[in-house]
Amino acid sequence: VQLQASGGGLVQAGDSLRLSCAASGRSASDRSMAWFRQAPGKEREFVAAINWNGDTNYADSVRGRFTISRDKGKNTVYLQMNSLKPEDTAVYYCASRNLYSSATYSEGDYTNWGQGTQVTVSS
Repeated sequence: VQLQASGGGLVQAGDSLRLSCAASGRSASDRSMAWFRQAPGKEREFVAAINWNGDTNYADSVRGRFTISRDKGKNTVYLQMNSLKPEDTAVYYCASRNLYSSATYSEGDYTNWGQGTQVTVSS
């Protein structure tokens, strides 16, 4: 499975942004997908995940502000980010794991990774 992330950019605090992750390859639409992020000088951290059946999982820091969704027909997963804060600044990565798996938060569960897209939120 190949993943292509897009949609990052420079926004102001309080703005919204939507990231996209287009997946290609065998049974892409039936794999759990997740977003992680890595800020400068910090470890990569979990943001949100969605499984093949639409069940979702969020980090506490983004719950209520971010929404993960998927369009199976387009093999694309989205991350709608509202009420952005400067601390959301990071490179955002999408990732996928095996077929019909759960939407976990563990980085080690995901086997395929996209190239990352930069999100910068100014104060």
